[in-house]
This record gives sequence, structure tokens and C-alpha cells, in this order.
Amino acid sequence: MGDSCFNPGMQSVVALAGKTLGVEAVCVPTGDNQASDTINGFLMNMDKSVEAFAKRVQSDKRLSGGFDAFGLSQGNNIIRGYIAAYNDPPVRNFLSICGINAGVAAFPHCAPSTPVLGSICEALTEVLGKLAYNPIVQDILFQANYFRDPTRRNSSEYLSHSRLALWNGERPGVDMSARKARWAKVERFVWVEGSRDSMVWPRQGEQWGDVPSGYPKQLSPVPYNETRWYTEDTFGLQTAGKAGKNFFESFDGDHIRFTSAELQGWLKKYFK
Repeated sequence: MGDSCFNPGMQSVVALAGKTLGVEAVCVPTGDNQASDTINGFLMNMDKSVEAFAKRVQSDKRLSGGFDAFGLSQGNNIIRGYIAAYNDPPVRNFLSICGINAGVAAFPHCAPSTPVLGSICEALTEVLGKLAYNPIVQDILFQANYFRDPTRRNSSEYLSHSRLALWNGERPGVDMSARKARWAKVERFVWVEGSRDSMVWPRQGEQWGDVPSGYPKQLSPVPYNETRWYTEDTFGLQTAGKAGKNFFESFDGDHIRFTSAELQGWLKKYFK
């Protein structure tokens, strides 16, 4: 969100990855330049972003034999969506760093424990939460696609219109078998959590944890292997787990504030 493949900071991360692994590394944008790529991070929904990503991947001969992929923040939604909807050419290993994988149940810096801002955040969630699952909003706003309001996650509006509900296999009556088959082609999934992440709540959602059913009286996140999407294997997470494909890492820092050494360590451990 707010970043671009054309930004110097992102280009330096890509260069570091290539140098670390001794391979050519590329950042795949959804826009043709910095302005459009940045705007698309807000005003191109998740499905359309995945489609744009897939077109660029499939037209790049360097990637035709398959590739390893890592993402930062909501960039992981695009890679995750590509795996489920296309995965051709296939992703071999997927490293998700601070991914908005299970969605967010609060706006940035608006965790329930946030001092002073707590009541303001509650009001913001109440007002904007009602709009998030409007079909028009879902068709445009990337961030609305992964907003998972814990007070509305069982509502017909969320289940019928949320992109995340569809991706996570929460929408009733949807055949997920093809998406699960594509998910199963990945050799390893690495889920990295920032232990002091203030942008994503619950931060454990970066590793597929969930808000408890007793929210708001209960706030301790449900571990990933006790969530519905794991126990019912709604999109392939349990299948991957039983096959020994899910790996978990963390770093001591806020949202995507990892060090170069930490990134290099993950890349060497899982991509070589």
C-alpha cells in the first residue's frame, strides 16, 4: 500500500535478493509507471491486481519455467491470489513477509488495545465497516477487499461480497477444488510475522491466526491450526501443513521493518 516496484527502496530490496541468491530478481508491477503502480495499490481490487500480475508474469520468458516469490505487506495478497487462480508458470516457494493473509480486523494503528485512539478507531470501523462490503466498493478498493470486520464476518454482506471471503473459502456453495489444487503445487510456504506490527491487527493473521469468536470480550487470536480455514481446509492450508510445507518465521519489529540480514537469511534458508 503506497509503494511501487519503481520506487528506489523497492528496487534496492530486489537487487539485494538477486545478489544474495546469485540470480536475476524482478519486481512485477501492476502499473506501467510509478504513479499508476502506486495508485493501483489502492484503486485496483485484488482480483484485477492478480490478473494484471499474471499477464506480466506469463509474458516474461525469464519466469516461464517457474520461480520463487516473496512479497511485502499487501503484495502478498497478489502472489497468494496468483497461486490460487493461475500458478502457471508455477511458484516454487512463497515467502510472505508481513502479509495481509487473513485480512485485517482493524484499521492501521487501530488495534483494540491502542490507547486514546481506541474509541475513535471503533467509530471509524463502525462507519466504514458498513461500506466495505458494498459491491461497488469491493470492485474498486484493494483495502476493502481484505478488511475482515470481526462483527460482520458471518453477515450475508461479508460472505456474499467480500473478495477475502471468497479467497479464504468462507463463501458458501463455492467449489474450491481447482484453487486448492493450484495451491498444492507450491513446494514451501513461509509465513513471516513482525512481532511488533502495529499496521495489521491481529498481527498473527500474517501467519493465518484469526480473531476469536468471543470478540470483543476476548482478544487473544486463535492459532492458525485452530481456525476454520485450517480445520476445514477451505483453500488448502491444512493440506500444505500435513505435507510439511508451512514454515513460520518472525522478526522483532514493526510492519516490514526487518533488516537486510534477516531477509538474506530467509532467502538462503528457503530459496536455495
